[in-house]
Amino acid sequence: QLQLAESGGGLVLPGGSLRLSCAASGLTLGRYAIGWFRQAPGKEREGISCLNPREDAYYNDFAKGRFTIYRDNNKNTVYLQMDSLKPEDTATYYCAAKGSCINYKTGINFDYWGQGSQVIVSS
Repeated sequence: QLQLAESGGGLVLPGGSLRLSCAASGLTLGRYAIGWFRQAPGKEREGISCLNPREDAYYNDFAKGRFTIYRDNNKNTVYLQMDSLKPEDTATYYCAAKGSCINYKTGINFDYWGQGSQVIVSS
């Protein structure tokens, strides 16, 4: 059974860092495009980053220079390293698999989604 599980969220001070993990079972993440998304209360879901099987990484403008997506094939896990966090980064973060990094920001091309991990950036 294919499952994605996010972890690593929590409460962090502005300017701090978190690393989110997206672990997969039933699916080899390295074979597919993997995306990270977030949704804040009252707002639409937005794409953060996407990593394709060739390890080309794509970032939404707000993530460039602060967030890094990467994969550990041995652990079948994709990570999102988030630095210089801001209060506006507060949201539930999701990973998704088996999509495409082309037009990834909408998320509509992704077949499988995790349950989400909450990130709160607050002093």
